[in-house]
Amino acid sequence: MKTLYLECKMGASGDMLLGALLDLIPDKDRWIQKFNQIGIPHMEAAWETASRCGISGTHVSISIQGQEERSEDLPGFPPSLLPHDHSQGRHTHHHHSTLQSVHQIIDALEISEHVREKAKSVYRTLAEAEAAVHGHPVEKIHFHEVGELDAIADIVGTCMLLDELAPDQILASPVHVGSGQVRCAHGILPVPAPATARLLQGIPFYSGTISGELCTPTGAALLRSFVDRFTEHPVIQYERMGCGLGTRELEAANVLRAFWQEDTAALHHSSQTIAELRCSLDDMSAEAIGYAQEILLNAGALDVYTAAIQMKKNRPGTLLCVSCRPEQTEEMARLILTHTTTAGVRRLLYDRYTLDYYFTETETPYGKIRLKHYQGYGIEKIKPEYQDVADAAKKAKIPYETVFNAALYGENALK
Repeated sequence: MKTLYLECKMGASGDMLLGALLDLIPDKDRWIQKFNQIGIPHMEAAWETASRCGISGTHVSISIQGQEERSEDLPGFPPSLLPHDHSQGRHTHHHHSTLQSVHQIIDALEISEHVREKAKSVYRTLAEAEAAVHGHPVEKIHFHEVGELDAIADIVGTCMLLDELAPDQILASPVHVGSGQVRCAHGILPVPAPATARLLQGIPFYSGTISGELCTPTGAALLRSFVDRFTEHPVIQYERMGCGLGTRELEAANVLRAFWQEDTAALHHSSQTIAELRCSLDDMSAEAIGYAQEILLNAGALDVYTAAIQMKKNRPGTLLCVSCRPEQTEEMARLILTHTTTAGVRRLLYDRYTLDYYFTETETPYGKIRLKHYQGYGIEKIKPEYQDVADAAKKAKIPYETVFNAALYGENALK
């Protein structure tokens, strides 16, 4: 099983996550070259080895039209994440873009569909937090042009690196957010800034003696979107460590460390407790229920499904069932109550027996396809990863089964 553990003792930001994950890639130059060719307008990424408080690591810089986006203020609130922001930083652009135009930029990039959809989901999570804080609809949130492209690069780059590393689980420490106050276009605000605090809801975080903003909204959105579990002291025997450097020099080492463990030989089986939330619906359209399912899955639900039921007064209805981790139940219940017509949600706890899994990769006439291997209880199973097969089938304009069989059976599938 491939495990990635993110140590966020100095917070998290887009460039720190990029640096830490890139540090786990054997050929950094190859990856940066590929990243620069995906089509983010006016963007050029570069990496360098540097140090913070004597700790060596990787720093990734993102330049837009030759200028690297950073704040002039020490606590610096990222201007990309404020509606109608007129930052006092070095950039003076006043063109703004909506979430829709950001999605259009992402849609035009030369990236896989899986990375594309994940990047758009992260950006929407970010925009929803800003919208909630400022009391605007998501569609009314505007992004500063240069900051927008900088944030797109951080988010898309992180999604690309995680897709390449393909960890089976991502763990993270509680998040250090810094302390004091942060200056933004609307005035001086406490740390964590309102949007960051919104994104960290349900995630353990703490303040310390270091003054300034250590966890940015972009960093918080990425952690919220990808981390499976936050834990202070995970049991992990790491094989590689990546170190991502923050831009500022602080009294403590401004680094985010990523510990990588890959152990396929010791896989057996596992059991775990999961929660299932249920509600009965008899006054929602199929389209509205489908939309609620999408919201829940994007928020990290393990599974969402429906079943036809017969309710009181002989009314046909729908049973909505959401599987999640026990620590997610409050958030999932809130989403169910928000996006469905139900007035109550039931919670059940189950013991679940699972097969462990790991990935390998196979070459096919339609490109590389990941194979998912399941092991445990003396059982072994293998199947091609759905998203890889679907992406390849769309690109080649051929049936899904053709790519599936080519990945599973190799040359025998073509005879």
